[in-house]
Amino acid sequence: MVETWRYRGQEINGEQIAFLKEFIRTHPTSSRWKLSRQLCEALGWKQANGALRDVVCRGLLLMLERAGQIELPPVRRHIRGQRRTGRPRPEAVLIDTTPLTAPLKQLAPIEIQQVRRTADEPLFNSLMEHYHYLSYEQPVGEHLKYLIWAQGRPIACLAWSSAPRHLGSRDRFIGWSREARRSNIRFIAYNTRFLILPWIEVPHLASHILSRIARQLSRDWERLYQHPIYFLETFVDPERFRGTCYRAANWMVLGRTTGRGKDDHTNRPNRSIKEVLGYPLTPRFRHLLQETGA
Repeated sequence: MVETWRYRGQEINGEQIAFLKEFIRTHPTSSRWKLSRQLCEALGWKQANGALRDVVCRGLLLMLERAGQIELPPVRRHIRGQRRTGRPRPEAVLIDTTPLTAPLKQLAPIEIQQVRRTADEPLFNSLMEHYHYLSYEQPVGEHLKYLIWAQGRPIACLAWSSAPRHLGSRDRFIGWSREARRSNIRFIAYNTRFLILPWIEVPHLASHILSRIARQLSRDWERLYQHPIYFLETFVDPERFRGTCYRAANWMVLGRTTGRGKDDHTNRPNRSIKEVLGYPLTPRFRHLLQETGA
């Protein structure tokens, strides 16, 4: 019997796997990231807005590699900022990967669960490690982790951590002094990861989750760290994503990063430039963040 594999509702048969093997063989100099984009171009895998479905493609390639069906090029580099230590990587867990395609209203109820320091934290870590294109990163400092559930199964994950100290477009938007920033940076939370699991295809799900979580994150943060959150922020890589779900959830584009990083001494870009998006959790966010306690 010929073995087939399923990914996002599609069957992958031996003939298609043979094609992928040959495609990888004929692109020996391509990185994993470039290979997935080249494959999307070759097969015409594009979203309705014309963007390549390279993240979905990369998920398929990783699944087939883990199953021993193909061999991908070795990882050439890790994303700057990711901390790769001797800590064991999160192990894979068995979960229901049956494709779920439905209108948003058919998922109700959708449960948002904060799993930091709970028994479900390893599940969150594993899903991020094996299905997010940046993999799992162990946060340092204050942070929260969320699993999103529907129909008895996880459908998404979000990670939040302490905000970067120096971010020009954000600092200009808030209008705070250096002293105020030093005192109040802890009242900003940074969305470091957002993952909709690759077999979930539910229109408007991502923006719905962002809107829901904005209403509970400050309470959860105060419960764990004894202080609220007044402002949310994130980065979007415009070469990969458009940030559509953030915009749909009323996040604002604050500007762009310089591409230099916190330890730069050359004043020249040394990493990709990201869009900076922000979301106030209270109309008084500027007043609260500009206070110095004097």
